[in-house]
Amino acid sequence: MTRRLRIAGAQLDLTVGDLGGNEEKILDAMAWAEGQSADVVLLPELAVTGYPPEDLVLKEGFIEANLAVVGRLARASGATVAVIGFVDRLPKSRPGDDSVARPLANAAAILAGGEVVDVYHKKLLPNYGVFDEARYFAVGDDEIVVHSVGGTRCGVTICEDIWTEDGPPMAQAAGGAQVLLNINGSPFHFGKTCERLSMLTDRAVASGAYVVYVNSVGAQDELVFDGGSMVIAPDGTLLARSPQFVEDRFIVDIDVGLDDSRETALRTIDVSAPRTGLERDIQPIVAPVLDSPEEVYHALCTGLAGYLSKNGFSEAVISLSGGIDSALTAVIAVDAIGPDSVRGITMPSRYSSEGSVSDSIDLAERLGIRLDTVPIEGIFTEFLSALDPVFGDAPANVAEENLQARIRGTTVMALSNKFGGMVVAAGNKSELAVGYATLYGDMAGGFAVLKDVYKTMVYDLARWRNSEGEVIPQTIIEKEPSAELRDDQKDSDSLPPYDVLDDILFKYIEEDMTSSEIIASGCDPEVVRRVTTLVDRNEYKRRQSPPGVKISPKAFGRDRRLPITNGFRP
Repeated sequence: MTRRLRIAGAQLDLTVGDLGGNEEKILDAMAWAEGQSADVVLLPELAVTGYPPEDLVLKEGFIEANLAVVGRLARASGATVAVIGFVDRLPKSRPGDDSVARPLANAAAILAGGEVVDVYHKKLLPNYGVFDEARYFAVGDDEIVVHSVGGTRCGVTICEDIWTEDGPPMAQAAGGAQVLLNINGSPFHFGKTCERLSMLTDRAVASGAYVVYVNSVGAQDELVFDGGSMVIAPDGTLLARSPQFVEDRFIVDIDVGLDDSRETALRTIDVSAPRTGLERDIQPIVAPVLDSPEEVYHALCTGLAGYLSKNGFSEAVISLSGGIDSALTAVIAVDAIGPDSVRGITMPSRYSSEGSVSDSIDLAERLGIRLDTVPIEGIFTEFLSALDPVFGDAPANVAEENLQARIRGTTVMALSNKFGGMVVAAGNKSELAVGYATLYGDMAGGFAVLKDVYKTMVYDLARWRNSEGEVIPQTIIEKEPSAELRDDQKDSDSLPPYDVLDDILFKYIEEDMTSSEIIASGCDPEVVRRVTTLVDRNEYKRRQSPPGVKISPKAFGRDRRLPITNGFRP
């Protein structure tokens, strides 16, 4: 015989520090699950505080407020068990010593019947890439138990706990758990959705238990959470999957044995009794996984929209140069927040080609955005005149080139100050990697949506977006890239072809290959040495760049952290 367990999940877009707003969303999800007669509802990791709360957890008032929210959520709980992430305090390491602060834990509250029935403390703390959990949290060392939810033995864990083959969920399954409930705040990078599915399928099959995985969705600073919550059967069948990059609620009915053959070796905490007399024939949805580059495009839109809205900006200001980077940035902004909330500005100089202006006008008309024109030639001439006594007979060089970029940076920031929009910089990862960007010029802005996107991917994204309806003029995609800061300037004057450059950069940055290893892979030795030297020398520029959406496993700033002052040259 079997028993049917109704499981609900809510992948929510939560905001770090907005305890009141997060509480409201959680309560709404709990009420919905109660109305669906769910036995249990899962909310994301650190749902109360938002993820990751970083140094907010060092503030005593923040911890107290988050605990107060958990208390109110508990009192609102009913027959549906709620599993909700929050920050908990662990017992003091030396009982009775008031001078020792109580350590904090990344925790999951198990709520039912108006009270906190139990609390699980995360045992495996990620401390790599974007994760710094060992900085804030202590390892949960409490006893591993299972919880009887609706008469079914369940194991509750948090994110990283399930990524290790012999982690806590496997111990719970070996001890009698029939269902593994795992709440997450798992950030996106390209390819991660397939990694998660493969890993979770392995856990389900190896444990012989159902795996229920609920993830966050939305944006937090540079991070994007793609959702993709899923339920996997013990035989590896994918029973349900939420769509990516949108909030979603799901219900899944699963059949579990009344008399599981596995011995219940762990202590069992009774949480709720089985419900009876309910019609249970829910047909869950298995949403498709987005392919690249569509997946990356949606991540960029989600990241920009979330950053602007959660920081109180209703408009994006973008410098349109007539090039591919600014064109793609504008299209992403329009798709993220709408054409009425995007303001373009073109700033021609003596070196601007006719096409740079006409293509910008064409783009703006296709997108339906406002476009202002502010010529910078007069300002540039005044600067040169003022600097002439100092520059003297010194030949023109990057000083004059960068001066134009900085005039443009000042102009877009003036628009931001005057009208309140956020400047969105258009620089890409290839340029930022080698320093082909001007501090306080084209790097000026509050956010850089393409910061983690290589130039070759910029073209892939532009072509994909045009396949959905042509918005970027073909002349922009086909023209040779140029900063247009001197006569007949081309990017290829200073850089290798972008396909060659990006291949070397990917190997050096994403794969951490040495110059010798990259050369051994077949790349030109002279080009490799020049590119890797540029990457090493320009850490100081990257440190001053605005934040941007992380879409790769090795984003600058969040994942790849190198000292600015660095004498090591392999």
